Amino acid sequence: MEISCDVVTVPTRHGLEAVDILRRGVGEGVGPVLHDGGGETLGFLVPPGTAAGWDVPGSTCTETDGRGLRLAPEPPVEGADWLLPPGDADLATDPAVLRAALDEAARLIEAADNCR
Repeated sequence: MEISCDVVTVPTRHGLEAVDILRRGVGEGVGPVLHDGGGETLGFLVPPGTAAGWDVPGSTCTETDGRGLRLAPEPPVEGADWLLPPGDADLATDPAVLRAALDEAARLIEAADNCR
């Protein structure tokens, strides 16, 4: 299945915290999530057009330029793999819900780092 989407990329630690927050949340779920082969970043699939207004520090949002991504068992990007594959997740993560989860994740990480 091919869908049109943008991809929000964050460092792995930040992304894993956000995935946990999203999966514990009520209502809106988390869409497919990619991780790179080096384990340094996670990519959240979000609706097309999200990149135009995305301004969350520590993350980037990339347009797929209408090319869409092929959601199949194989990840759409070479060297990546699915953390949450299509079929186990919603079609895309709501950008407002993702923004809130990333903000909460940043606060949790900062608090954890300050306790050391």
